[in-house]
Amino acid sequence: MYASPIAPAEYEARARAVREGLAERKLDALLVSNGPNLRYLTGFTGDNANLLITPAAGALLFTDPRFEIQAAREVSCAVKIAPGPLVMEVAEAIRRQAVKRIGFEPARMTYDAYQGLVPRLPMNAEALGVRGWIEGLRMVKSPAELALIRRAVEISSQAFEQVAAKVRVGMKESVLAAELEFRMRRLGAEKPSFETIVAAGERSALPHAQPTAERLSEGGLVMVDMGAFHQGYASDMTRTLFVGKPGAKVKRTYRAVLEAQLAAIDAVKPGRATAAVDRAARRVLAGYGLERAFVHSTGHGLGLEIHEPPRLGRRDKRRLEAGMAITIEPGVYLEGWGGIRIEDTVVVTPSGCEVLTPTSKELRVV
Repeated sequence: MYASPIAPAEYEARARAVREGLAERKLDALLVSNGPNLRYLTGFTGDNANLLITPAAGALLFTDPRFEIQAAREVSCAVKIAPGPLVMEVAEAIRRQAVKRIGFEPARMTYDAYQGLVPRLPMNAEALGVRGWIEGLRMVKSPAELALIRRAVEISSQAFEQVAAKVRVGMKESVLAAELEFRMRRLGAEKPSFETIVAAGERSALPHAQPTAERLSEGGLVMVDMGAFHQGYASDMTRTLFVGKPGAKVKRTYRAVLEAQLAAIDAVKPGRATAAVDRAARRVLAGYGLERAFVHSTGHGLGLEIHEPPRLGRRDKRRLEAGMAITIEPGVYLEGWGGIRIEDTVVVTPSGCEVLTPTSKELRVV
């Protein structure tokens, strides 16, 4: 619980934009139940809340008595403390305001909550699924949000530099991951933005490997994917190490991934389709005969969540806009050999992009 570095006026403007957009979507109200969306609209960081936005009453946050003091400190909108299930208080507010078409987040609201809400609505009211509205607003970050992401990037990069200097043969993947997470917290992170990935040797061919008791061995790759949450905003980076002296195949594969990553970064511009960024990376890897070994998208948005729109995949049609924070992370994964991924956090600018991640992308030999 803390005072948000984002001004109350910014939260109020976001909620107002939603209120003013209700008529266009033929809605009388929007019920928000997703934690990151609640935080985006109000600044509330608790884990049990609903937000009802209507044209007449504006934004009303519902939470329980555990968060009464916290809500008073964190939000500037009206707050209703519910002694029982939130859904009962939400339904009562809907009845009082006589709204009929209530939008809700079908991908975010639990089935239990939905079943609890719908029978309590007025006879002539209906709940309508609204997909991706708030997530769409969240894609373009404000200067205050970008400052928080920038600091989250700095934290993870500093932690990596501190720990990479201590990597040795025989170190367990799990110990290396724990050291990285400890350093991020020491540097000011609230927590990792996801479970830190450390995968050594052949296991580095698993894009989302979980750290194990496997030990780093001479002549093996080590993939490290990590990030930090700083005051609610995430960073994401991947670097690949090599224990010992890399051979020709390691050097060639690393060069292919690095060239693909740089080509994708160069393709990031406002107005460009996200699929075009993905194609730029795949085109390079195809030239090395490695395109089939690239098994995921080139990147994703990040902010209040580690994965949020836009997605940068081969079939994605969304166009980039200045202010979007995204990752660029092509990789090559060869079963029985290992994997290499290079990832930066990038911000789309009016003329191109800015790479926030300061960590060197050269193959680090330990």
